[in-house]
Amino acid sequence: MWRLIKFLLFLVVLAALALIAYAYVGPIFFPADFAAPVEEVTKPVTLDVD
Repeated sequence: MWRLIKFLLFLVVLAALALIAYAYVGPIFFPADFAAPVEEVTKPVTLDVD
């Protein structure tokens, strides 16, 4: 049972490291995945001045 818990803990640590590596290295290799959507938004604003 202890071996299973250690293995699952190892997988969680490995997944966390992979996520951190993807966050740092991902924009270099996959820039489209990290780019913000570019879209101009215009909305009328009504200000209540008393």
